[in-house]
Amino acid sequence: MATQEDLIHEIKVFIIEALNMEDVTPEDIGDDDSLFGEGLGLDSIDSLELGVGLQKRYGLKISAETEETRKIFASARALADYVAANRTR
Repeated sequence: MATQEDLIHEIKVFIIEALNMEDVTPEDIGDDDSLFGEGLGLDSIDSLELGVGLQKRYGLKISAETEETRKIFASARALADYVAANRTR
């Protein structure tokens, strides 16, 4: 069974692949770094792409822009925590 650290790494790889971030490696993304704004610099379009990809890959149900959604997408660790608790695949 995968560990939390394995899932965080998997999420980082997923983010990079889903958003075609050719110059970014999983090591460039800190586990607790913000994915938006000052952190990785993602925007609302990126969050939509990630949301759709996460739904397809892990069978997640993610609501539109809400306070909970902002918490889910706060960092790679937060996203991994949500996937671990809610995945159906």
